[in-house]
Amino acid sequence: MSGTIRERRTIRRFSDIPVEQGIIVSLLNEAAALYEAEGTPRWRCLFAGDPESRNELAECMIAKVKGSTLAKLLPAKMTDLMKKQIINTPAHLLFIAESGETERQQDINYAAVCSIMQSVQLLGWEQGLGMLWYTDPMMLSEPFYKKIGLQAKERFAGILEIGYFDKAPKGRKRTPAERSWTIIGEEGSLLANSALPAPQSVLKLLNEAVWAPNDGMREPWRFIYVTGGEVARQLSFVEEQIVLPLLLVVATEEADPHKQQENYAAVCCLVQNFQLLAKSEPWQVRRHIPEWVYERERYKALGLRPLERIVAVLELGGYKRGPESRALPPEVRIELNSFVKTGPL
Repeated sequence: MSGTIRERRTIRRFSDIPVEQGIIVSLLNEAAALYEAEGTPRWRCLFAGDPESRNELAECMIAKVKGSTLAKLLPAKMTDLMKKQIINTPAHLLFIAESGETERQQDINYAAVCSIMQSVQLLGWEQGLGMLWYTDPMMLSEPFYKKIGLQAKERFAGILEIGYFDKAPKGRKRTPAERSWTIIGEEGSLLANSALPAPQSVLKLLNEAVWAPNDGMREPWRFIYVTGGEVARQLSFVEEQIVLPLLLVVATEEADPHKQQENYAAVCCLVQNFQLLAKSEPWQVRRHIPEWVYERERYKALGLRPLERIVAVLELGGYKRGPESRALPPEVRIELNSFVKTGPL
């Protein structure tokens, strides 16, 4: 998986080879099974994989552009080109999360969808499929939301444009995780117990995980490793003699609401990468969004800035006791020739 995470690239130009519906179903089921976190996330997705449904999708995606002032300044060929690009992309998956009754539940559902989308990209890459995660606000409008049947208590997460490709673009370097890394506590407290991961082991995985999707090569994350002591005890999820270290994964400050959402999604992808990579480690990873994440006073104690957000808290350590039995996700249902409701919502 490490190689796939590093090699995966965003693909914008696809070949005209069709993407079989069965492959999409398989990717969704496998990606849903790879997601491990608290609770049962509620989400659904829509599939547009034939010419008729892609044409419908294109019409509603460019509706906002056609009705804007910008359209008067753009040649008709420009909007035709945008529409053609959408229609010629072999397959589209649109992901929607249930919003939830509380901010925490909303974040749990949204984080799950973003993480599943990342796994779909990784699994697809291993089968020669490239993808583009699309959230351009210029394409998102009331006609679009109406077409996809977005309900009042739902949140649109994004579109994966999917297809086979001839050539992958070159990768660009990522900033080492050490430059965005802070430790709270005593490093030596971890070394006395082999069931607890040393900071260097965590950094090794993070330096692989940072190869996550982002827009314009933004790297909107930083990491706080709480190794022990009173801070870790206050934040811990379980009452044990040994307080396990915590990795707080933070979305950095951003004032623009759309970029905030993109940054949150990118950090969710990084966390999913980390969890997938940690499967090869002897210690466990438990992913949470605890209630205290929404207590701003805690942020001050942890040195977080006003617009930063904790996206996930990872409790690290404890020997793995062998494979755990997990409920299988509901089978994805696909119908032909339409936007199709799928997933466990």
